[in-house]
Amino acid sequence: MAWNEPGGNGDKDPWGNRGNQGPPDLDEVFKNFQKKFGSLFGGKGGRGSGRGSTPGGNIGIAIVIAIVLLFWMATGFYKIEEAERGIILRFGKHVDTTQSGLHWHWPTPIESVTKVDITKVHPVPLRATMLTQDENIVDIEGTIQYQVADATAYLFKVRTPEISLSQAAESALRESIGTSKMDFVITEGRGQIAFQVEKLLQEIMDAYATGIKVIKVNILDAKPPEAVKDAFDDVTQAREDEVRLINEAEAYRNEVLPKARGAAARLREEADAYSQEVIARAEGEADRFSQLLSAYQKAPDVTRDRLYLDMMESVLGNSSKVLVDIEGNNNLLYLPLDKLMSRTATTDNLNDSLNNLTQQQDLLRQVQQQTQRTRNNLRTRETR
Repeated sequence: MAWNEPGGNGDKDPWGNRGNQGPPDLDEVFKNFQKKFGSLFGGKGGRGSGRGSTPGGNIGIAIVIAIVLLFWMATGFYKIEEAERGIILRFGKHVDTTQSGLHWHWPTPIESVTKVDITKVHPVPLRATMLTQDENIVDIEGTIQYQVADATAYLFKVRTPEISLSQAAESALRESIGTSKMDFVITEGRGQIAFQVEKLLQEIMDAYATGIKVIKVNILDAKPPEAVKDAFDDVTQAREDEVRLINEAEAYRNEVLPKARGAAARLREEADAYSQEVIARAEGEADRFSQLLSAYQKAPDVTRDRLYLDMMESVLGNSSKVLVDIEGNNNLLYLPLDKLMSRTATTDNLNDSLNNLTQQQDLLRQVQQQTQRTRNNLRTRETR
């Protein structure tokens, strides 16, 4: 029969209630538990101890609570390194930012600390496909390096700072490449574009109060899409050939033009010299003619004879045949000077020519004497 059946034996009630069919008294249960727990720390339990709690039991509970409290308070100590900043949250709300050193905060769940490294450089990949100013498509690959400048803003102002940084970088890159031509982007313009993107990206991060400091933007590669790469390579090769041919043409021009300029300068100098020579000769002839005119006006006969003799001397001096007129003799003598000068003449002809030459020398001597007398006569007339 069950212990709580009506009419049963009340001694079977485990709660010690005899003859009472109601539920157990909770106060009695708690007192019994307190007595048993207090006896572990030196207290005296049992029925003779009375209804109040023992002093030994209260001291033991206080010691346990104190030890637990000390351990809990000790968990509030934390250390911040030189490169870190500590963000203190009290029930999820920011209350303080601590510098390097040893600090204490209210342990969990009251407060919590989040450490943020402000010297670490964080890399963020950058990949995008952009449209250039000349309506060409270019694939961009690069990296963004940043540091945390304001730990509080980095944690609380923006939900996902790195995603915001990537989106802002793509926007800044699109703005820079959209105002540049493709040739400039894939050749010498990558450094300039990276500088522009870095400057514009920092302005966006400051406007959003993300607490991020952009260290550097690197554009590692800029190339056309794979679908048009072959055609673009052909265009690039054609442009390189154009530049090469232009350089060769300029080199040839630089080689030919100095020679042409030198030849032209030489011809100009020769022309100037010839001009000066002709002018000087003409001036000399004019001066000589003026002097002859003046002499002719003074003595016409003498001047005519002198001019005639000078001309005959000039003509006969350059001629290989000499005509000699002997006074009082009408014979015409022929002197074969061309044969005398020829290396192929025979010895006999040379002997005959030498004999004739001796005779002709005598005749020439006589002509010279006659000419000298004529000149003396002319001078005598001039003096008169």
